[in-house]
Amino acid sequence: MTAPTIGSLRVNGANLHYEVRGQGPLLLLISGGSGGAASFDGIADDLAAEYTVATYDPRGMSRSTLDDPEADQRVAEHAHDALQFMDLLSPGEPARVFGSSSGAITALHLLTAYPERVERLVAHEPPLVEVLPDAPEHRALIARVQETFSSEGLMPAMAAFAAGMKKDGDTTEPKAEVKLPPQAAARAERTMANLPYFVGRIVPSFMSYAPDIQRLKKLSDRFVLACGQDSRGELPYRPAAFLAEHLAMELRHFPGGHTGLTTHPAEFGELLRKTFRAQPRISAR
Repeated sequence: MTAPTIGSLRVNGANLHYEVRGQGPLLLLISGGSGGAASFDGIADDLAAEYTVATYDPRGMSRSTLDDPEADQRVAEHAHDALQFMDLLSPGEPARVFGSSSGAITALHLLTAYPERVERLVAHEPPLVEVLPDAPEHRALIARVQETFSSEGLMPAMAAFAAGMKKDGDTTEPKAEVKLPPQAAARAERTMANLPYFVGRIVPSFMSYAPDIQRLKKLSDRFVLACGQDSRGELPYRPAAFLAEHLAMELRHFPGGHTGLTTHPAEFGELLRKTFRAQPRISAR
């Protein structure tokens, strides 16, 4: 790995840790889940051969500290954080953006709120459950996870959350173990430390977010909806698939499942590079 340039950005209510590699047009990578800048360690160096690659810990995660640790989290504020990185690192020039999971929700809001700042966006499995026809069931899941977290603690809440992410009819039989790259295994401790904040603050706010679908339709030539090849039918897959069909867009499939960025970094990074080079295609209906 190439040692990145490390900095701290002061934003409203938080100090954000960020890392920059390479040179060229800005590519801003927005992590999801309980990850942060380290989520992209497996692909950032390769992408930095072509781009100025910026990664950061979202507010409240890892090395990005909140003034008020109990503050409610809002998608719009997280998107404004991303905008401030773009203003810092690419003033006056639009940037390419990749977001995964909850980071993809941030990225889509960034596009709809500040379209002049985004040249192209790849949104990988944004869990926008409010767009689904069965959204009430998923609201009940979020409420159940929060109640379990409050009454029983983190791990039972995570078990309830994981069960809700499975595809319909999925068995409880254990799947083959995926061997993680050494970098991913090494950051597991930090990821675990972020879980209470993720479950308590990010999940209820981000999974209740409803995107502006009409606005996305007008901007459909500026972004790509992506899903994991192995996560078909699972809850994080379904909103992107639904939106792609509704907006008459191609759905791009990336290696692995919801965490393909971690389990298949080389293949994932190469397809991401190709996706940014290609114009998004609008499918015929």
